[in-house]
Amino acid sequence: MLLLISPINTEEAHEAIEGGADIIDVKNPKEGSLGANFPWVIKSVREMTPKDMLVSATLGDVPYKPGTVSLAALGASVSGADYIKVGLYGTKNYDEALEVMENVVKTVNDYNDDAIVVASGYADAHRIGAVNPMEIPEIAAEAGADLAMVDTAVKDGKTLFDFMDEEMIAKFNDEIHDYGLKSALAGSVKKDQLLTLHQLGCDVVGIRGAACIDGDRNSGKIHRSAVNELKKMIENF
Repeated sequence: MLLLISPINTEEAHEAIEGGADIIDVKNPKEGSLGANFPWVIKSVREMTPKDMLVSATLGDVPYKPGTVSLAALGASVSGADYIKVGLYGTKNYDEALEVMENVVKTVNDYNDDAIVVASGYADAHRIGAVNPMEIPEIAAEAGADLAMVDTAVKDGKTLFDFMDEEMIAKFNDEIHDYGLKSALAGSVKKDQLLTLHQLGCDVVGIRGAACIDGDRNSGKIHRSAVNELKKMIENF
């Protein structure tokens, strides 16, 4: 299971790198769960990150506007992101989500066919009227994406496990693996939940809050010691 850490700037990115994260995921919590950061921040993080370490960029909690999202995907690609994450926030159903993802995949592949495209749904989709998270594996596969992900849209202290039980999480992972793709799971994940996610077949775990010294994804700052603790826990599974 790979450890994805989500810094908001180069200072936090340095901490994540030194702490041993596998993937450096540039985001901006001020703009939402999968809030997008600025192209120059992504570029700076890519330049400071070792070449053998992947850099991810979130496109935001995106609306149902395939053209707009495709342009954002190109911007992230040009800025140097290896992973392009799409938060399917404004897509209300399968068809809308698929349309967005198909166009993102085409855009990214036209620029860099080595890039990894991630379709992300939300475990608490019912709270925002978004597409059912259990449809994300099929959407990712049909669109030609590489990973299917689930996060939480509303950051109010509730975690992934408040909205998806272990059976649902296992089903999500199994389905995406059946398609030959990888799974990523996030959503205010706590340290004591890592082993369960590993046992349920998670390929990539996304973390911000638990990598911050005070555990707060918004006011806290990522620190290498917290990242390293998470990394060592995963290595010992």
